[in-house]
Amino acid sequence: MAAGTPRVFVSHLSGVPVFDPNGDQVGRMRDLVAMLRVGGKPPRLLGMVVEVVSRRRIFLPMTRVTGVESGQVITTGVVNMRRFEQRPTERLVLGEFLDRRVRLVETDEEVTVLDVAIQQLPARRDWEIDKFFVRKGRGGALRRKGETLTVEWSAISGFSLEQHGGAESLVATFDRLRPTDVANAMHHLTPKRRAEVAAALDDDRLADILEELPGDDQVEIIGKLKEDRAADVLEAMDPDDAADLLSWLPEADKERLLTLMRPDDAADVRRLLSYEERTAGGLMTTEPIILRPDATVADALARVRQQDLSPALAAQVYVCRSPDETPTGRYLGTAHFQRLLRDPPFTLVSSLVDNNLVPLAPDTPLPAVTSYLAAYNLVSAPVVDESGSLLGAVTVDDVLDHLLPEDWRETDFDSGEEVSGGR
Repeated sequence: MAAGTPRVFVSHLSGVPVFDPNGDQVGRMRDLVAMLRVGGKPPRLLGMVVEVVSRRRIFLPMTRVTGVESGQVITTGVVNMRRFEQRPTERLVLGEFLDRRVRLVETDEEVTVLDVAIQQLPARRDWEIDKFFVRKGRGGALRRKGETLTVEWSAISGFSLEQHGGAESLVATFDRLRPTDVANAMHHLTPKRRAEVAAALDDDRLADILEELPGDDQVEIIGKLKEDRAADVLEAMDPDDAADLLSWLPEADKERLLTLMRPDDAADVRRLLSYEERTAGGLMTTEPIILRPDATVADALARVRQQDLSPALAAQVYVCRSPDETPTGRYLGTAHFQRLLRDPPFTLVSSLVDNNLVPLAPDTPLPAVTSYLAAYNLVSAPVVDESGSLLGAVTVDDVLDHLLPEDWRETDFDSGEEVSGGR
């Protein structure tokens, strides 16, 4: 681990308050949720189990945790109040790791796990289990008096993934692959096996994979999830992909899932569903990078560096009057990433915008969108309505999805990985 990334022992986190960015208490931390991985990799932390005021226990993803200290946990302030339900691939760190009897790899000596250390990976939002604090001995008096020591994950045995069959080992194998390659592997599984794997994946990972699957597979998988969880997964998907999936469902099912989604997420998806599929409005994402005129190059580059952005969306920022969420105030122009790199950090992005190109209207048909991107060598283009508000952006990957043959996702790509189990 790189210097500067603090290690936290989980026993110090049990029961600590969880706060939002404003300092208001959300609840208390009751456990951490981890997933075992293949290849000797330490378990990855998926999130926390937080008990809120009503004594309901909810799941808080680690991607929404901004600070972990011995006395408190700080979140982004966005929490899902649905009750936590443990999935087959998930392990509770406090509930299942502490007091467990394991063995030291080097000596085969039996030890008891007294505590577990977690650490955030450098330059990433991912957390993983780092070390174990263990006591030698077989219990009773020996357990109280035995030597204690801190060891690496790789120095112990007893948490073997092979102890758990079925979808769990397959999900752990998929953890090494890109979403596109996982989608390709899942497409060739039996429907029963595909449903088992989908049930075991966390929401964000399943959302990424669904976006890469053929439409019939998407409909099959979402239809086998509990409705509350299906809504969670749709919220985690890009709005345009969620709209595509919902458009293939019966009207009653579509409306029921939209009602279960968070209002802001559902509003974006409903807006996309109002446009014809093969138009700029139907193709666009409602979440491009949007900045106000007084933002600087430094502000723009900080937004571009966000890990979750696709390369196409990170290639440019859109400068608009307030409000800065779609539909925005007046669209002023686009600042391209290369131009941002050429100017000092304090430069206002409004002085760098390219406003010579006429933006796309939401009813622009797919062939015209394709020609627009090709003619101006763009990977993304703004979509603006008659009032001059930015509605979203069309990216080249979404255009390609509609230009390629319907079965293009069924092509076997050579990813350099082999996945077995479940044909």
